[in-house]
Amino acid sequence: MFRTTEISDPQFESDHLRYITVKTENLKGRGDICVFVPPGETIDNLPLVILLHGVYGSSWVWTQKAGVHRTALRMIQNGEIRPMVIAMPSDGLWGDGSGYLAHNQKDFEKWIVEDVPNAVIENIPLVSTSSDLFLSGLSMGGFGALRLGIKHSGRFKAVSAHSAITDITQMPLFVEEDLNNYQQEDSYENSVLGVIENYRPDVPKIRFDCGTEDELISHNRQLHADLDRLKIIHTYQEFPGGHEWTYWQTHIRQSLSFFNSNT
Repeated sequence: MFRTTEISDPQFESDHLRYITVKTENLKGRGDICVFVPPGETIDNLPLVILLHGVYGSSWVWTQKAGVHRTALRMIQNGEIRPMVIAMPSDGLWGDGSGYLAHNQKDFEKWIVEDVPNAVIENIPLVSTSSDLFLSGLSMGGFGALRLGIKHSGRFKAVSAHSAITDITQMPLFVEEDLNNYQQEDSYENSVLGVIENYRPDVPKIRFDCGTEDELISHNRQLHADLDRLKIIHTYQEFPGGHEWTYWQTHIRQSLSFFNSNT
């Protein structure tokens, strides 16, 4: 499926993390994926959670700034969730953030929706085409999770987002690249609400949360109100905190529990 694939050697791995690099036409080059594989599992078709990072980040940030792999392992060992594989890809490493959209001759959307699960299936025996797929992320990654998970509901069983950008016009709050780089020709593609309105009623299970001190709180509250207006079933939560790693480190548990309840 990929012209070239590199995967880390188990003798040098630690913390149950594996690393995959594949070359893909969608990125016009290579993309990286960090993968948490729960230890001691022999069950096939484990659920696959794809976890998207925000601006400035890459495939390592969810583990090295939030310790999500350790959180997941504790939850599995405590019986809070069933074993699951977590794939944490780069966004394609364009500018301050790709937005997980197609632009500048690269298809960052297909990279996430097609290449990432295929790369994991090809390299991690515990995951297969029969595995349930889930999508989550923070900030720009929250936008990617909601937008892509809803648009491709046939692939993703449930989606969850933390401190999400809800419309592409919010990207300039974080990036230096011009907004024109991100704008899609079909206007509905530029917002979570637009995608929901265009693809309803075929939407997956949805949850999202935001910190009460987060600069994106008003946008998340508005999305919640819009979903209520459209009678789209979803879960929305607010917790104390801002747009920061301490918040995401704590509340990724809600996403993992949500996905577990939908396996």
